[in-house]
Amino acid sequence: MKKTLILLALVLAIAGGAFWFISSDKLNVIIAEQIELQGSKFTEQIVTVAKVDMQILHGAGTINGLVLNNPKGYSATPAFSLNETTLDINIQSLAATRQGGPIIIDAIVIDKPEALVEFNQTGGSNIQEILDAINSNLPKSSSANKTDTKENNNTINPKIRVKKFILAGVALRVDLTKLGNTTHKKVLPDINLTNIGGDAGLPANELGAELIKNALSAIWKSAKKEQQKVVEDKLKEKAKSKASEFFNKLNKG
Repeated sequence: MKKTLILLALVLAIAGGAFWFISSDKLNVIIAEQIELQGSKFTEQIVTVAKVDMQILHGAGTINGLVLNNPKGYSATPAFSLNETTLDINIQSLAATRQGGPIIIDAIVIDKPEALVEFNQTGGSNIQEILDAINSNLPKSSSANKTDTKENNNTINPKIRVKKFILAGVALRVDLTKLGNTTHKKVLPDINLTNIGGDAGLPANELGAELIKNALSAIWKSAKKEQQKVVEDKLKEKAKSKASEFFNKLNKG
């Protein structure tokens, strides 16, 4: 997260300059701190990470136990928890940054994350609140984000491009109990996003939030379908009940 979510994680970390401390024993600690700090900043919720293991020189990294807590007013169950995220870093792109090119992450894969979409009595949801926070904390326009080339490519805020971002086997729970229903569970088909950041890349302190935003948006879309299905089923039940009452009256007559 110099952004949030595992995927964000690396990206996030990078944004804090940790990416360049490849010979430091504190690299993993710095990355974990940045994930928590920047993840909390953009989502406005507590973000924690259990372990980070970056092997930059080998073009690989893993982030374990990343948790995005629920907003106030919802259950204590995390909104999003990621057991393991792996990163495939394009080593050649590291050198290219000196010529103004972006750091390239060939793939970010989040394996079997767990997501909870919880609706309240008014139809609002935890995920929508988090997405609203991210949207409000991201720069309002591309022009406002632009800084000179030197700043964008330095070790503080390098540009990053993600070729593939994969959420594999998301275990989704849609909690509709406050709407008079129950909790629905399903495993989503893999969510695949490509070319995040475009050819030029995005500043590291923006890319993480974009990743989490896209991930949660995809999950939210599926949850809304589940909610809509429940509403439609209720309407059908009501219609059947009304029809039954009508025919009962006719029979009595």
